[in-house]
Amino acid sequence: MTALKTAIVRWLERRWYGDVPPNAVLRWCSSLFARAAEQRRREYLYGAPQMMRVGVPVIAVGNLTVGGAGKTPLTIALVEGLRARGLRPGVVSRGYGRRVNDLRRVTSEASAADVGDEPLLIARRTGVPVAVAPGRYVAARLLEKSGEIDVLIADDGLQHYTLMRDIEILVVDGRRGLGNLHVVPAGPLREPVGRGDACDFVVLNLGSAAPAATPCGAAFPAALIARSVTMQLRAAEAVALDSGTRTPLAAFAGQRVHAVAAIADPERFFATLRAHGIEPIAHPFPDHHAFVAADLAFGDTLPILMTEKDAVKCDAFATDRMHGVPVDASVPAAFLDALAQRVRATVAEART
Repeated sequence: MTALKTAIVRWLERRWYGDVPPNAVLRWCSSLFARAAEQRRREYLYGAPQMMRVGVPVIAVGNLTVGGAGKTPLTIALVEGLRARGLRPGVVSRGYGRRVNDLRRVTSEASAADVGDEPLLIARRTGVPVAVAPGRYVAARLLEKSGEIDVLIADDGLQHYTLMRDIEILVVDGRRGLGNLHVVPAGPLREPVGRGDACDFVVLNLGSAAPAATPCGAAFPAALIARSVTMQLRAAEAVALDSGTRTPLAAFAGQRVHAVAAIADPERFFATLRAHGIEPIAHPFPDHHAFVAADLAFGDTLPILMTEKDAVKCDAFATDRMHGVPVDASVPAAFLDALAQRVRATVAEART
């Protein structure tokens, strides 16, 4: 099944991000999907069903494309930035790919299979209250009632319209951009590209590229670039899954390693390792893949380096050869200042 999914993803991505134009059938399906997405948003904004509000400001973090764009490292950076500015953030998420479909608090001891890989990673990295539920409003109410938070971040919450949001942050992958600007299935967009105009902030994820790198290619809307802030990702060490021992990535320079990535754009992780002088044997898996020990049985004794999001799914069979590679996101302080100011303005407005 993994091989089939990988083949389908590659077939689609050649049309979404590559040099193969989508055919007429895909474009026709896209037009239907785009109309349905626009109609759904209009219904929530102006009719029934209504959005539901909780008693604290809500920041929705999301992207327009299928798959990841850097939402999780940005969410962690927002948590740390808001906390440093005197706020008490919490995070709500659907918990994509988990084997249960209930409401629960996420603890650092939880299983990724029960709470989702990204919520577990956020809880372990930040220590802030995190809750998952099929509906983010229910998770938001749980954290609001706890009294532990005064602002909520809805991770991957841009298209989850049930939860009323006060601030929207759009994240864009600076390497792949918005692809061919078509809505699925002809392109990678979840909603038409104009949806980005309604977002309060736009964050361009440049990964570990130099700040001067030209983002996204010609298809990326100039209006979004003009008002975007950049996010840089930095990976400096590898953490042994069984012992927690931290080793500088520089220690692996010149070595061959097995590189494992079950993220939307595995090549970003492989390129990061190459930038540190490491020679990765690339093992891409579908996004959110649920790992079993056999997936990492490569028949040799080379080190295994994997993304931090994948590492949290390997607790049960971790060995001393397996290492997670944490990524730290850096965004401009002025952006975090502006965000915190908007949060406090929302609170003040609600009191008047």
